[in-house]
Amino acid sequence: MSDVIILGAGIVGVATGIHLLRRGRSVTLIDRREPGRETSFGNAGIIQREGVRPHAFPRDLAMLMQVGLHLSTAARYEPLALPRLAPALLKYWWASSPEHYRQVVQSYAPLIGRSIITHEDLMRAAGPAAEALVSKSGWLLAFRSDKGLRREAEKAREDGVQFGISHRVVEWPELKQMEPALKGGLAGAIHWTDPWTVRDPGALVTEYFRLFERLGGTFVSGAANGLTQDASGWTTVVDGVLHRGKQAVIALGPWAPDVLDKLGYRLPLFVKRGYHMHYDTAHGGGRLNHLVLDPEVGYALAPMARGIRLTTGAEFAMRDAAPSPIQLGKAETAARELIDLGERLDAEPWKGARPCTPDMMPIIGKAPRHEGLYVGIGHAHHGFTLGPATGELLAQSMTGEATAIDIKPFGMERFLGHR
Repeated sequence: MSDVIILGAGIVGVATGIHLLRRGRSVTLIDRREPGRETSFGNAGIIQREGVRPHAFPRDLAMLMQVGLHLSTAARYEPLALPRLAPALLKYWWASSPEHYRQVVQSYAPLIGRSIITHEDLMRAAGPAAEALVSKSGWLLAFRSDKGLRREAEKAREDGVQFGISHRVVEWPELKQMEPALKGGLAGAIHWTDPWTVRDPGALVTEYFRLFERLGGTFVSGAANGLTQDASGWTTVVDGVLHRGKQAVIALGPWAPDVLDKLGYRLPLFVKRGYHMHYDTAHGGGRLNHLVLDPEVGYALAPMARGIRLTTGAEFAMRDAAPSPIQLGKAETAARELIDLGERLDAEPWKGARPCTPDMMPIIGKAPRHEGLYVGIGHAHHGFTLGPATGELLAQSMTGEATAIDIKPFGMERFLGHR
C-alpha cells in the first residue's frame, strides 16, 4: 500500500509525485500510456510567465461572426457537439465579461507567478538533460497590423506595471534581424522576455519522470478502472491488480470526468482540442530562433528538436470525436506567408485535448465530499506551464503545509450546484 496513488502521468501527475516523494510520502503513479505522451506532449512548449490573462471567450461581434461562419483559424467548432457543449460555453462566455474577467486575472496571476520558479526547481533536480532542453530568451507575439501591435503594446505595458512582467516592443527591422527567415508581412512583435521555451515538451516530462523514479516513485502502466474509497483509503484496479493508497490524486486532464462523474462530481468541464505538425528545417525550410505566435490568424510556430512545430488554436468538439484537418490546413497556409516552412514530417497531425473550466481557472485541491481525495485538472492552455506549480500546491495541501499561494480560488467548491 502506498501513501498516495496518482491517476495520470502527465506533467501535473509527475510533478505532484515528485513533490510528495520529497516530503517522505510513498507514491504510485498510474497511466495507460508512457508518462508525458498525451496533452503534456503536444503543445508549443512555452512556460508562460507572462500568461496572467487566461484565454477569454470572444465577446466582440466580429470575432463571434468569424467563428460562427467557420472563417476563423484561431477557433472552430463542430456543429454536432454544440448542444452538449453549450451549457459550459455559456458559463465561459459569462465569466469572460469584463467585471468577472478582472477577478479571474487577480486570482490567476499569483499561480502563473509560480511557473518559472517551480519549473526551474524541477529542472535543476532532474539534471543537465532537462536544463539543456530550455531556452531563456523569451518568445515573440507577432502582429501583421500596426494597429494590433500598438493595442497589444499598451496591454503589455499595463501588465508590466501591475504584474512585474518584462517585455520589449520590436519593430519590423529589428524583428527581421532577430528572425532572418521571416519573409515579411509583419508590423512587429511584443518580445516577452521573462518566459522560457522548451524544444521538446514531452522529453522534459520524461526527465521529470526519471527524477520521480530516482526519488523512489513507482509507476504502473495500465488503465485504472476508477477509484473506490474504503476504511483504509482509496483503491483502484489495473489489469486485475489492486492498488491501494491512503490518499488519491486525480490528474487525468481531459479524462478526469471518467472518474469524477462516478464519484458524484459532475463538473462543467469541456475540452478545447488542438493539433500540431512538424516541418523540416534541415533541407531548405526556414529556421526560427524564438517561438512566434501569430494572434491575428491564430497559430504558433515553435522551434523544436524535430523541426518547426506548428500548433493550432482551439477546436470546440467532443473529446473523442474524429480529427478534422481544416484548422491545421488554414494555419499552415497562413504560416507559409511568413516563412518558408519545409515539408511535413509527421504522417498525421497530432491531436490532443486541453481540459477546460468555464471560469478559465484550474481545479486544485481537496475534493469536498471525500476524505483523502485531491484533484489537479482544468488547466486549459496552461497545463505545461502550471504542472509543477500545481504539483507543489497539491503536495503542500496534502501534507498539511501552508501553500505557496492561496488555493481557495481554485477549489472545486465553486462549481457545486453548477451541473
